[in-house]
Amino acid sequence: MLSIPGETGRTCDGFTRREFMRVGGAGILGLALGDVLKLQAMSAQPLAPSRPRNGWGQAKSVVMIFLQGGPSHIDIWDPKPDAPSNIRGEFRPIKSNVPGIWLSEVMPLLAKQMDKATLIRSVSYTPAGLFNHTAAIYQMMTGYTPDRVSPSGQLEPPSPNDFPHAGSQIIRLQPIDKPMLPFVMLPRPLQESNVIGKGGTAGFLGAAYDPYYFYQDPNGKVKLDDLSLRAGISRQRLERRENLLKQIDAAMPELEQAVESYALNSYYQKAFSLILSGRAREAFDLSKEDDKLRDRYGRHTFGQGCLMARRLIEAGAKVVQMNWPSVANGDPNTTAWDTHAANFGPLRNLHCPKLDSGLSTLLEDMDQRGLLKETMVIAIGEFGRSPRLGVSTSGNGNAPDGRDHWPYCYTGLIAGAGIRRGALYGKSDATASSPAENPVHPTQILATLYHALGIDPHTIAYNRLNQPRELVQAEPVLPLFG
Repeated sequence: MLSIPGETGRTCDGFTRREFMRVGGAGILGLALGDVLKLQAMSAQPLAPSRPRNGWGQAKSVVMIFLQGGPSHIDIWDPKPDAPSNIRGEFRPIKSNVPGIWLSEVMPLLAKQMDKATLIRSVSYTPAGLFNHTAAIYQMMTGYTPDRVSPSGQLEPPSPNDFPHAGSQIIRLQPIDKPMLPFVMLPRPLQESNVIGKGGTAGFLGAAYDPYYFYQDPNGKVKLDDLSLRAGISRQRLERRENLLKQIDAAMPELEQAVESYALNSYYQKAFSLILSGRAREAFDLSKEDDKLRDRYGRHTFGQGCLMARRLIEAGAKVVQMNWPSVANGDPNTTAWDTHAANFGPLRNLHCPKLDSGLSTLLEDMDQRGLLKETMVIAIGEFGRSPRLGVSTSGNGNAPDGRDHWPYCYTGLIAGAGIRRGALYGKSDATASSPAENPVHPTQILATLYHALGIDPHTIAYNRLNQPRELVQAEPVLPLFG
């Protein structure tokens, strides 16, 4: 941080130099954000050379719909009506609007939008040790398996040594040029029990690349104090401070500029612009949307969160992650996908209607607005659910109609940015237990995302010990692109 030598004085509007450098009442997105932006610029690396391959560079932004908790693939995306009753479960398959693609009866709205997406029915990995939610989430978000697990089988809390979330890598390599938040995570953290936020930080890249954590219910009253001027701080007053900062920067001795390495003005300008433009505040304001469209998304946290994700992308955000609004291992009878104790009732009556309205409307809405052309949408959980009912696959107890964790074969949905429309990739076996064709590791999905953004998945980032680490050690799945 620049220090101004001399006596502690006051500016013309009554603030000390120290207070001025903190931008008085501008809040955490005042000059503090300027520090963040400065750190981003200092550690950003150039993009890897482009490669003329399928889908390369077609995406400009990303929406990750992360279904933490592990939804049952066989009961949602990959029905098996010919399997034994203790595998196929209670739900019937229904036709989608694409010949040959069937979904479960609990997804009637998404069935009408399958011409806009590809289902990957062969996502698969063998876990290293206990496959709890946190370890699987960490792998899905960062592309790496965790190196420290507590005696309980859960991961330890977030650490500065963690591998970065893919979104943090993306905004480091492709910073945005609009007065907008580059990476937003909503409406609640990644969480299993008391391990909160693991896999959801910038890790060794530093806090400058953390997402903006919007942990509020989009279906309720939203507070945006940190994106607004505080009471008594007018737009004109903040602009005067900005101008004064420019004058200080211009008058700074050349030697001090060299020591600083970077002029403050270019970084803090972004912080001022973010607050003054109102772009971010507008994006979070769902009252500006038509009530009928809001109804179609669903008047619930997930549905309104999907709508907010679209608005954020439209406003210029680079990466938006919409997490399923529940603790990963929460109660399935209220909010969670973790259906050990009961599977069919919660899916039919609670979770699938919300997933169906929110995801289907997001795809349709983004397509109608032209946003799918340059935005990749991914909907996936950290694993699926055991095809056989009532068995224990992870050491958990399961009711007769419960399904346990199952990373060996599950389904993800991917759309936009050149991804084939109305397609299936990969195939599960007769019981949805393992891939029958074209297995896809979760790290390959991240590699495909990087590729679509025009980022080589093998680009090097340096950790806190200055050791080189690839973004992800996997190759993109090029047949996903049309």
